Amino acid sequence: MLSLFKVLADNTRLRLLRILRQGDFTVQDLMQILDMGQSRISRHLKLLSESGLLQVEKQGTWHYYRLSPGEGLFTDIWPYIDSRLANLEGYEEDASGVLQIMAERRKRSQNFFDRHARDWDKIHVELLNLPDYREELLAMISAGGLVVEVGVGTGSLLPLLARKGDYTVALDHSPSMVGLARGTVAQHQITDKVEVRLAEMHHLPFADGSVRTVVLNQVLHHAERPAEVLKEIRRVLEPGGSLVMADLRRHKHDWARERLADQWLGFKREELEGWLVETGMLVNSYQEFGNTAHQQPVLLLVAGVNTQS
Repeated sequence: MLSLFKVLADNTRLRLLRILRQGDFTVQDLMQILDMGQSRISRHLKLLSESGLLQVEKQGTWHYYRLSPGEGLFTDIWPYIDSRLANLEGYEEDASGVLQIMAERRKRSQNFFDRHARDWDKIHVELLNLPDYREELLAMISAGGLVVEVGVGTGSLLPLLARKGDYTVALDHSPSMVGLARGTVAQHQITDKVEVRLAEMHHLPFADGSVRTVVLNQVLHHAERPAEVLKEIRRVLEPGGSLVMADLRRHKHDWARERLADQWLGFKREELEGWLVETGMLVNSYQEFGNTAHQQPVLLLVAGVNTQS
C-alpha cells in the first residue's frame, strides 16, 4: 500500500494517468502532450507500469501505454482519484495536447483516404491479402430495422446491406469516399433504401437507441480511439440491436501505418471483448478467417447490448 501511494504522490504521474484514461498513447505522444523529454516520461511510465497501473500494448515496433486499474487497492480508490484529476495543474494544456494528437491521427487518415479513394478496395485487399469473408459477414446481420455502416468506403457492401434492413445509412469521414459511395448507390438504383452521409465515427448522427444494426467492416483499426467508437456504437443501438464487425487480427506489419493509414495493427480478441464489456455489450459470436502463412487473419464478431448492465 505504501509503495502505491508513493507512486501516486507525484504531479507528473497523476497527469499521465489523466491523459491515459482518454486513450492509448506512445512515449512520443506523451512527450508532445506534456512537453517533456523522453527519459523523464519513460521513468514515470516505468514506475506506473511496475505498480500495475498501466499496461503496454505492442503494435509492431510501437508501444502504446494504456490505463489498467486491474484489481486491488487502486481499483477501489481510482474513482476518487479520477473525480479530482481535473483540478490538477496543467489540465488545459494536457487536454489541448490530447486533442492535438487525436486531430493529427484523424487528419492523417482523412487525407490518405481522400487521396486513394478510387483505388482503396484494390490496395487494401491486395496488400494485406485478405480472405473472402463477405458471405459470413452478411449472414451475421439480422433482417429489418435501421442498418448503419460506419466507414463505408466506396460503398461496395451497400447493395447487399440494402436487402437486409428496412433502411440503410452509410457514413464516412472522407468526402472523396462519400462521393464514391453515393455513386455506388446511384449505380445500383437503391437511393430509396440507402443514404450516404459525411460523419465521424466518434460522433454518430443518431439518437440513443435508434439503430438496429451497426456494421463496422475493416474500420476500427483506423480509429484514433477504438474504445470510444465502440462506446458511441453502444449508445445508438436499440434494445436487441447488434454490432457486426470485421477487422484485422493483431499482426506485425509496421508498413501498414504508412501504406494503408492504419492507426492500429489489428486487435486481440480479449482486447475487443474487454472494451465491449466496458461499454455494456457482450460478444455473442466470434470467428476467424485466413491462414497466417498466406493471408492476413481476419476476425468477425457479433456483439449485443448486455441487458444485465
